[in-house]
Amino acid sequence: MADEPDNAVACLTCGAVNPAGSRFCNSCGAALTESAGAQEERKLVSVLFVDLIGYTAQSDGADPEDVREVQQLYHHDARRRIERYGGVLEKFIGDAVMAVFGVPAVHEDDALRAVRAAVEMRDAFPSLGCQGRIGVTTGEVVTGTTERLATGDAVNLAARLEQAAAPGEILIGDSTFRLTRDAIEIEEVPPLALKGKAEPVVAHRLLSVGGDQAYARRLDTPMVGRATELGRLRDAFGQAVRDGSCQLFTVLGAAGIGKSRLMLEFLATRDDALILRGRCVAYGDGITYWPVVEVAKQLPAAAFDGAGTEAIAALLRDEDLATSREEIAYAFRKLLETVASDRAVVCVFDDIHWGEETFLDLVEHVADLSRDAPILLLCSARPELLDRRPGWSGGKVNATTVLLEPLRPEDADAMIESLGRVDPTLADRIREAAEGNPLFVEQMLALVKESGNGDVVVPPSIQALLAARLDQLEPSERAVLERGSVEGRVFHRRAVEALAPDETGVVARLTSLVRKELVRPDKPVFSGDDAFRFRHMLIRDAAYDALPKAIRAELHERFAEWLESHGSDLLELDEILGYHLEQAYVFRRELGASGDAEAALAERAAGYLGSSGHRAYARGDAPAAVRLFRRAAALLPTESSERLKLLPSLGDALIEVGAWDDARALLTEAEATARSIGDRGSAAEAVVALVFVELHSGPGASHATARAALERATRVFEELDDKAGLSRAIGTAAMIHTWAGQSGRALEEMERAARLAQQSGDRMQEQRSLAGILIPLTYGPLPVDDVLERLDEIEPRVESAARLRVPILRTRALLEAMQGRFDDARRLIADADTMSRELGLETTRAAGVLRAAGEIELLAGDVSAAERAFREGYETLERGQDWGHLASVAPLFALALLAQGRVDEAEAPLELTARWIIDDDTDAQISFLRARSRRAALTGDPAEAEALARRAVERAAKGDDLNAHADALVDLAEALELGTRRDAAAAALREALELYERKGNVVAAQRVRQLVR
Repeated sequence: MADEPDNAVACLTCGAVNPAGSRFCNSCGAALTESAGAQEERKLVSVLFVDLIGYTAQSDGADPEDVREVQQLYHHDARRRIERYGGVLEKFIGDAVMAVFGVPAVHEDDALRAVRAAVEMRDAFPSLGCQGRIGVTTGEVVTGTTERLATGDAVNLAARLEQAAAPGEILIGDSTFRLTRDAIEIEEVPPLALKGKAEPVVAHRLLSVGGDQAYARRLDTPMVGRATELGRLRDAFGQAVRDGSCQLFTVLGAAGIGKSRLMLEFLATRDDALILRGRCVAYGDGITYWPVVEVAKQLPAAAFDGAGTEAIAALLRDEDLATSREEIAYAFRKLLETVASDRAVVCVFDDIHWGEETFLDLVEHVADLSRDAPILLLCSARPELLDRRPGWSGGKVNATTVLLEPLRPEDADAMIESLGRVDPTLADRIREAAEGNPLFVEQMLALVKESGNGDVVVPPSIQALLAARLDQLEPSERAVLERGSVEGRVFHRRAVEALAPDETGVVARLTSLVRKELVRPDKPVFSGDDAFRFRHMLIRDAAYDALPKAIRAELHERFAEWLESHGSDLLELDEILGYHLEQAYVFRRELGASGDAEAALAERAAGYLGSSGHRAYARGDAPAAVRLFRRAAALLPTESSERLKLLPSLGDALIEVGAWDDARALLTEAEATARSIGDRGSAAEAVVALVFVELHSGPGASHATARAALERATRVFEELDDKAGLSRAIGTAAMIHTWAGQSGRALEEMERAARLAQQSGDRMQEQRSLAGILIPLTYGPLPVDDVLERLDEIEPRVESAARLRVPILRTRALLEAMQGRFDDARRLIADADTMSRELGLETTRAAGVLRAAGEIELLAGDVSAAERAFREGYETLERGQDWGHLASVAPLFALALLAQGRVDEAEAPLELTARWIIDDDTDAQISFLRARSRRAALTGDPAEAEALARRAVERAAKGDDLNAHADALVDLAEALELGTRRDAAAAALREALELYERKGNVVAAQRVRQLVR
């Protein structure tokens, strides 16, 4: 038998290979259309290679007719056994044979068919008078090309396994073994060093095939037979209503096990509750708030009338509100509580295993902190959620998690009965093959009905099962389904029409796909359009995975172009556009394309991803911003100006998440690269960000060095008329002035930075500057009454952002304490503490709120309460290794301990302060000197106490923090009193009194006035 020609045509009906140009199959008579072998697809197939051993040597000198007869007998036997199991011969190459199982149509058990054929061929060698070796593996290939029946690494690996096998031996790849493990007997072999493979390849020696079950399945299941789980769900809702509490109920289960069915059954009986529903989407890092927005859209407008909901309202309006993930979680909780005050709420989140970490934090925030409102948070997830969140719902008294187990046989029978009556024998075979997985039951039954031949086989995986279903669709139906898969789980008719311009019957095809239960109608995102949802994400994946990379790239780009003109109202449009353009670029690069078109595509994708990253950072979602900025930067050439402009923003986001070393390395590289190509603006941006990094985490940081660097950057921004860059440089310099005790100058510079940021449209920097203004107002020379007036002016400018409400409350609390209104001060600082806890602002709470709480208690004279506040802040900062803030809180903690005479306990915070304090940090240095002076006084060294107190006074006199200066003078007076220098002590107290009165610190002034008398 001659070798098959390269352009042979495979029959779609029976799989037989026919000569080029054939109009009808020579085996079954079916018509051979041009599309029979022309459509390129990606498929998971099994490849078999067999070769005779020593055949060339045996042929040497033999009669040609004898050689031909043996060869024909071998070829005929190989073809018969391969085609018996549905395989297709690629070609005969002398004494070698290659066959593919899964072309032209995928079968659920292609791997099992391949190993059966291999064993039969091996066992037939002796009767044919020859000896051979065989290799089998399973993997993804491209089919339908004009060159070969199948192309891909699986073909190469099968050939390498065959070459590594011994005479009479079958070696199978690990992927084939995993798909047939319960039907075969093997022997292990050491990993093989194969040509062309960088790492040793895992393989197995196949001995025999002894069963029909390819592999043992987990019994996965949906809604029939869920009485117990449904009862627990109803109980959770009942408790939420009875107690007015928030209950978190999570339904866990593998794909197709029945999570959605269970939830729908529960929701169908909930006429007594408001049902809200949102879903997490599989693609797009950083599409963080999609499910939140979906839920918020379903809320009545009146829900947004209450305070604290601005962040969600801004998301709905698609505004660039500078906020944080903590504020958004807080606002969402308030919305649910508001709605639940009138009627119980069931808030459903589907597929939360796809959710971003920030979204999962939001769900737990609501579950942990919601009070006095009947809310059921109902979530569905695959078990992979617990890989990401091992402690999900753990330790919560208001949380329940159920894992759905496979259906019992009687329940599977009930499900089959509900889906349509079939022959009892066929129902038995479906039940046994499905092994309790409702999706398997559902899809197998649909496959049987569509095929009409009653053939039920055990699918090796759900992916193969779905691929087999897709292979039975009409070409036009499949094309529509594949194009829908490019958009995602939910897709739109008009998008499909744009991606399939030659298809005139899209509506009819979609209707047919709905009837075949592959998709179902869904709520459209675009007005005037029709939306459809894949019945399961795995159906979408199977359709998408069948597309060759070149087609995927083309369709992703075309979809992005369609979306640019149709998705103007779509939330998070930039990220979705960036994702699709990114995918188009990545696939083209994987195929080796690297021209101008690819460079332009990458630049467009990076632009959208970068824009989305800026939006994520502006709302406080730094983790999402890091991912988006990283993806954008990875798409651009190292020296491109677009990439260099992104890196400082990425550096800022890395700082926000505490990745100081990563930020330093990235920003150093950005500065060096920008300088090398003469991009002065990008270099200056990197310098400003680096200054911030070094001041907070650099061991040799100094204000002088930082100021010099900022001055150079400022000149660059001024020359380039870059207001945004100038705002960041001036804002950072103002921060340094604050630390140096130059509050007046810091206030002026922060206000200038805020104006520049407003002019440039940089709302994040504007908000930062407004928050920065509060510190010099509080600790600067402006009298308390004047500061309160300024606060009244600033509050409306922060747009009720909860993140900035915390420092405002902290400032008001301190000012109230200075005027002796301690009840009001404690109430305000308690509100700030609660808000910072709820928003997860750990650093703000430790370094700002708890520090202020301690200072309030020191003014009130409750040293023990002050110690508790300072201690908690100190321990929090130490755990987080936030050394910059710790150097300011630690000496205050030591002062509280020393005020109680606990000298030994004060040593640790003082030692830590000495290790990390910056010489130019006036605020920290004054407190540190004061604490050391107190320690010297308590240990009986009045001279050392006086010397240290004088140094504190001198340091304070160089700045304009009136309270700190006066505090140092009081310490000096105490030291002078110890040395019996009463006149000098009285003079120091009078000077302190004047400073306290100038600030408006009524409490401290009254205390000193009593000492002066």
